[in-house]
Amino acid sequence: MDLMHKAGAWVIGITHISVMLVTLGIVWQVLFGAAVPFIGGDIIGNITGLITSVGSAGLAGILTVAVIFWLFRHQSKFDDID
Repeated sequence: MDLMHKAGAWVIGITHISVMLVTLGIVWQVLFGAAVPFIGGDIIGNITGLITSVGSAGLAGILTVAVIFWLFRHQSKFDDID
């Protein structure tokens, strides 16, 4: 069971880092424009495209957003794996 706790802690850590990097990329792109060479892509454009595709998916899109929102909202319950 200890292996599962360690794997869960790694996944939670990677998720936290990923969210911070996406946030940092958005701020950099807002400040410096789309030509920021070290971002590696158009983060704001990708998020806009994702929202557009989820919005056009109808009920499945709404359910997907609800599940993702619930997961991020209740993430502190999963952080207590240690």
